[in-house]
Amino acid sequence: MVQGAVARQPGASQVDEPASLVARFGPDKPLVMDCGARLAPWQIAYQTYGELNAARSNAVLVCHALTGDQHVANPHPVTGKPGWWETMVGPGRPIDTNRFFVICSNVVGGCMGTTGPASLNPATGKPWGLDFPVVTIRDMVRAQAMLLDHLGIETLFCVVGGSMGGMQVLQWAASYPERVFAAIPIATAAIHSAQNIAFHEVGRQAVMADPDWRNGRYLEEGVKPAKGLAVARMGAHITYLSEKALHRKFGRRLQDRDAPTFSFDADFQVESYLRYQGEAFVERFDANSYLYVTRAMDYFDLAADHGGVLANAFRGTKTRFCVASFTSDWLFPTSGSRAIVHALNAAGASVSFVEIESDKGHDAFLLDEPELFATTGGFLAAAARARGL
Repeated sequence: MVQGAVARQPGASQVDEPASLVARFGPDKPLVMDCGARLAPWQIAYQTYGELNAARSNAVLVCHALTGDQHVANPHPVTGKPGWWETMVGPGRPIDTNRFFVICSNVVGGCMGTTGPASLNPATGKPWGLDFPVVTIRDMVRAQAMLLDHLGIETLFCVVGGSMGGMQVLQWAASYPERVFAAIPIATAAIHSAQNIAFHEVGRQAVMADPDWRNGRYLEEGVKPAKGLAVARMGAHITYLSEKALHRKFGRRLQDRDAPTFSFDADFQVESYLRYQGEAFVERFDANSYLYVTRAMDYFDLAADHGGVLANAFRGTKTRFCVASFTSDWLFPTSGSRAIVHALNAAGASVSFVEIESDKGHDAFLLDEPELFATTGGFLAAAARARGL
């Protein structure tokens, strides 16, 4: 059961009054951020599914990836599309909402109801824009912890997420080990690589090169850097796939034509697909949020916060872990997951690991992957028994 969702017109602004539950924090409860800022007032938007048990011991926190949001298992209020992880979350799914109370919140710096650069700055009455403080993964997790306090949930049965969501899972286990019974980081790493930082910088430069970006003040001026953000999304989307996946889906097939046009129209199906992805993304995502959230991923280096030794982040933890990667994921390759597993082993943690054979690339964690479902479902079932659920 989705709690707190309200009907809104497609395309309606989700920034300050989103179609989801919202927890609002006043000046007395600032979000203390890594950059030194104390954000107040602020709010966090979230969705819940299922029912919290009497012992408050069955809560599962789902952490979303870069361009995700809180609408993990319900129709999206802007696009109308199904929730982004309905393959994993729902009745009878691995994260079974008949059994668990599932929470998913929009990250700080986002644009779907949690305070971010598109939100109004109470000091000026105008959108924050680039005056918004720079966000880190640890800031996102701090905000989630404050949400759980607000909900009266002391401990989580499990924290789960892929990609940037997996970074949040690792940060949760490091920052609040006593609050996390089980953790499932998928298709992720404990540090963002130089290659991935480079991809993000290309995307940010595409946004900032758009004349309508207006030094981040586009909302005040009633415009949108749609072309730049679309190009950023196109470039990023390529990194989420694999060469085999692209070839299987498109090959070199032409788009609605029998021969090349000898122009720069979208002659190939893959070109048309990428243009569609870029245009659709612009309708639901804020350009400045894209800058902020990509930067948060770039700054992520869990070992650096623990004396340069990743194992120190998990030393003494009682959390049980299930780490998963995919063979064709070149954005977050298996080597990153193995480094996490080695650190957990060195810390004496309980950890299982699976590398799943798939040719779908990084996005495999969002798609129909039976081995992922079997692995996570089995892990959660065993953890639930140990938890007494």
